[in-house]
Amino acid sequence: MKKKLAGVLAGLLLAIGGWQFGEAAWIHAKAVLAQILIKQAWFETQTGARTVRPWSWADTWPVARLSVPGLGIDQIVLAGATGRTLAFGPAHMDGTAAPGDDGLSVISGHRDTHFRFLQRMKMNDVLILTDDSGQSRRFRVTDTAVVNAEESGLERLPGAPSLALVTCYPFDAVDPGGPLRYLVFAEAVPNVPAAAPSRGRAQRL
Repeated sequence: MKKKLAGVLAGLLLAIGGWQFGEAAWIHAKAVLAQILIKQAWFETQTGARTVRPWSWADTWPVARLSVPGLGIDQIVLAGATGRTLAFGPAHMDGTAAPGDDGLSVISGHRDTHFRFLQRMKMNDVLILTDDSGQSRRFRVTDTAVVNAEESGLERLPGAPSLALVTCYPFDAVDPGGPLRYLVFAEAVPNVPAAAPSRGRAQRL
């Protein structure tokens, strides 16, 4: 009887373990599929389409592409920094300047996934932000700060394009959320036109 009970318990434990493994595999598969669909939506956006939803019931769509060449980062930025959207990638905060436009554009992401790289960013690091029309702008990190969530810490004068990347802090916190936010500020690097060739006559030696 004891052997039979032990066999049943072992089978039950194996079944539970298999179910949990299956759940984890399914969650991972959904995450991978979501990224494929988001990249496809971004590709369609670059061909001229607008508000391309990655899947029919999505309440978000790609609005920009963020890359940090020095850290090997390349991410699609979604519209609307809601909890649902942030599960799939960094997101542009409503009410701030559109990515690449004049004024401050704010992009948020989770500290333990997409925006974990913020802790590795240093002064003068270069970011590249491509908007939904395909226009790319280079930004250079000018400042970092830790602020209370109740204090925006995002006061910037309107004018040239600027960028703020925001995530929860500290990066190694056990519980999600918390009162602190980590901010990385970056300013657009002016596009310097190439020097025009000289029209003067070349001197003969």
